[in-house]
Amino acid sequence: MLSLYKKLLIMAVLFSLYAIQNCQKTEASSNLHDYSLTLERAEKYSKMAMYGIQKEYPYKDSHVQNAAEDLKLPRDYHPAFYGCFDWHSAVHGHWLLVYILKEFSGKLDHEKEIRHLLKENLTAEKMALEANYFLLPNTKSFERTYGWAWFLKLAEELYTWKDPEAEKWYKNIAPLEKIIVQRYRDFLPKQTYPIRRGVHPNTAFGIAFALDYARAVSNHELEKVLTEAAYYYYFDDANFPVNWEIEGDAFLSPALIEASLMSRILSNGEFEIWFRRFLPDFMENEQHILMAPATVTDRKDPKLVHLDGLNLSRVWCMAQIFDRLNVNQQGQISKAIIRHFDYSLPAVDSKYYEGSHWLATFAVYALRNTKKIN
Repeated sequence: MLSLYKKLLIMAVLFSLYAIQNCQKTEASSNLHDYSLTLERAEKYSKMAMYGIQKEYPYKDSHVQNAAEDLKLPRDYHPAFYGCFDWHSAVHGHWLLVYILKEFSGKLDHEKEIRHLLKENLTAEKMALEANYFLLPNTKSFERTYGWAWFLKLAEELYTWKDPEAEKWYKNIAPLEKIIVQRYRDFLPKQTYPIRRGVHPNTAFGIAFALDYARAVSNHELEKVLTEAAYYYYFDDANFPVNWEIEGDAFLSPALIEASLMSRILSNGEFEIWFRRFLPDFMENEQHILMAPATVTDRKDPKLVHLDGLNLSRVWCMAQIFDRLNVNQQGQISKAIIRHFDYSLPAVDSKYYEGSHWLATFAVYALRNTKKIN
């Protein structure tokens, strides 16, 4: 007769075998082709963005009050970007709508409604007021650099869209576009040290998106400032401390967002040398901390749900460096992308506003970047 200890040991082994078998089945049945920006997903995510950019409250105000008369409603200062809980989320909610319109023109059930919202918000008058806000006292650091980066991503999307309305909207946002470009040119040469945390002020994120914009619109002066800053901050980095990678409120990967930036400015050979020095264990270690999605314990918590954003931003970063590495490493990255999508993409829904007002943007940008490796 087996002892209780032996019975428990056998049960544990059988359970482990069952878990491994099912894990293998799940991974084998998943592939990147399951993760594309389908019309169904485009409809779902655009509806989330439409709801958010029109929802004025709750609102997290970052306004510095210079006098008692500065006590105004968010819509008074931000007639275009007053929704989505905060300014930057409203901005990238508009980017999402523009991108989906470009990709699915003539196919969306609610295309007229999306165009109406953009036409209503991106007027010359409203954008002039948005630009004027950046000229008020004590706004020098407002949305630096996260909101700046998303605004230039919106500008890039409008500039590259050959659509009569988009051309008009791009012209309307020009006053604020000019201010933000100048803010980058003024600020980066004075910032001695990069901000590496995986939240809004992250310097690598701010440079990466601005660099995409500068190249799209052929702003060579801005491109030079951004490229020089990236070299100065990051070229000599080595042995990134990956054990510090996951912070409790992070929605960007400090390591991978830096790698995605450097992949934009280094040649293939240069990048592989830099990457091996920067993350020496990443290439060979399938158990690397960056390969497994971060765990979200409460999606109703506005900070803990940031980790879903971390998982999705990791996806777009891994997709951006995908073709800069050799075939063996590409297979490893593909599996990691699938694991991150499997974990966090189902969480992008309208159930909890703490995540729904911004996660759709991260999902769309991640799906956009994986399109090239599907």
